[in-house]
Amino acid sequence: MKTAVPCYYHLDVEVGPERVGQVGRILAAHLRYWDLDNLVDPVCRGAELLLRAIDAHARNKRTSIELWWNGQHLITAFGGDDPDLRPDPDLRSCLADIAAMSDGWGCCASDTGITIIWFSQRARAGQRVPLVPLAPAPTLRTDLEVPRDEPVTVLAGRASAGDAALEGSR
Repeated sequence: MKTAVPCYYHLDVEVGPERVGQVGRILAAHLRYWDLDNLVDPVCRGAELLLRAIDAHARNKRTSIELWWNGQHLITAFGGDDPDLRPDPDLRSCLADIAAMSDGWGCCASDTGITIIWFSQRARAGQRVPLVPLAPAPTLRTDLEVPRDEPVTVLAGRASAGDAALEGSR
């Protein structure tokens, strides 16, 4: 059985009209290298949408692109420190298209003020690949006592007889 190793890729880009196609080809090459040919089209379409939106609306054209593959999900994230890059009316159509073609998406800000827009693609049932198993961590086991063979009524009778003996000795 084929197993998957978690994968990560990072790319810093100066966004421009000529770079959109280049970035798409770079992302497609990495996805094919990771044997994720089936995710090339949706990821490259989403990347193209976001890169064109960044080119049209952001003042700072520098962005970082990251890909994370965990064996079942591929997350593609775009981050930039431009305050104009947020889900406002100018970007709503782009984000609506990304939401329609992905399994999940979101937009958030980091502690350092970087805006992150991400979307995820899930591997379909026949395409899932288990991750490389890690060695199990050692654990301490305690043995449980074997249940008593006597019925509960016998045990209850002994307890009440013992209580009576205790009361008599007081």
